[in-house]
Amino acid sequence: MSHSITLNVPILARVEGEGALELTIRNQAIESLRLRIYEPPRLFEKFLENRPYTDVMDMVARICGICPVAYQMSAAHAIENCFDINPGPWVREMRRLFYCGEWIESHSLHIHLLAAPDLFGCKSAAELARQCPQEVRRGLRLQAFGNELIKLFGARSVHPVGACVGGFYRAPGPDQASKLLKLAKERIRDCEDLIVWLAALPLPDNSHEFVCVSLYHPAEYPMNEGNIVSDHGLNIAGNQFDSCFKEYQVSYSNALHCKLQGRDYLVGPLARVNNCYGHLPAEIHLLLKRLGIRFPSKNMHQSILARAVEIYYCVLEAIRILSDYTLPESAFSTPVPRAGHGFGCTEAPRGMLWHHYEFDAAGTVRSARIIPPTSQNQARIEEDLRYSLLKLGLDKSPDELRAYSERIIRNYDPCISCSTHFLSLKVNRL
Repeated sequence: MSHSITLNVPILARVEGEGALELTIRNQAIESLRLRIYEPPRLFEKFLENRPYTDVMDMVARICGICPVAYQMSAAHAIENCFDINPGPWVREMRRLFYCGEWIESHSLHIHLLAAPDLFGCKSAAELARQCPQEVRRGLRLQAFGNELIKLFGARSVHPVGACVGGFYRAPGPDQASKLLKLAKERIRDCEDLIVWLAALPLPDNSHEFVCVSLYHPAEYPMNEGNIVSDHGLNIAGNQFDSCFKEYQVSYSNALHCKLQGRDYLVGPLARVNNCYGHLPAEIHLLLKRLGIRFPSKNMHQSILARAVEIYYCVLEAIRILSDYTLPESAFSTPVPRAGHGFGCTEAPRGMLWHHYEFDAAGTVRSARIIPPTSQNQARIEEDLRYSLLKLGLDKSPDELRAYSERIIRNYDPCISCSTHFLSLKVNRL
């Protein structure tokens, strides 16, 4: 009888992108574990070179159909940083509202269509909808509300076209804002019920130590602004990213890895909630206390709860902003290009998104560098898999190892591309 077992698992749905996991087990120990991202490089940074700054916002929105707002906001901040533009308080508030829409849309999609089926032993969202029809309908209502917030400023929810350097091309009318305010208030109960539903589910505990990295703002929950911090003492400005974080290429993946001072780290909703819990509103603190949910948490399975917490936060933030909505004298500040470097760092739904651009005096892009959250999480995912599979037990069947590996990876909601297929698992037992 052969002492080697090779397991090939078909491509997995419910994670955006295509890749493979290769796991080699020898004498009940993990000899190698590789998360291979084999999609071809998309070369967006090269596409941006020699383009005028006015093209950047619409181009970077095409990087991701799930989180175009994040790419637009990081780009806007980087360009405005270079051109020394301060769009003012109205634009600042409306950008938060714009971002709230994307967080709600993306988190709702991930919870209900990608992650929750794992919690009920379902192979698809359609199968989950048969078991939990009201819960899935609730998730779709929340997702639809997020899309409406994006459309308020972007004119459409996919690849929005309303944002520009300096602000927005137009300001929504008061009637539009009032309509969204009414919808936001109607979603409060959905947010609370979602957290109650998830809190009652038996989430595994794979708690272990890791570094959480996010933006941090002294006066608000971070979206567009703040220093880059960690729960291990890091506190730097966005333009100091390269002094602490290093990207590198691994031989088996087309996705770059990134480490903080030689160590893997986590970005995303769990890292944000861990680092910025004190900036969440009292309503959320009281609900979590009543349910016995505690943050900070080093259990990645609680990422789904962190996403639900952020949905609730975004609905409350939308109500706050829309309640005081007024038309501005102008929806944008006119840019005056100049040569130099610009840095922008914002919080995409999946975590910190960093942009760096170099412009000439006419505002033409000379170079561009974009570091998305999924590439920052690649090394962390591999270490989580290594720890969690050992804790699960390497003597489990190939099917159990595959299913648990898929679930671990889905905790990170990796956005490898806009496709919906991700993981095949190959296990070699020697």
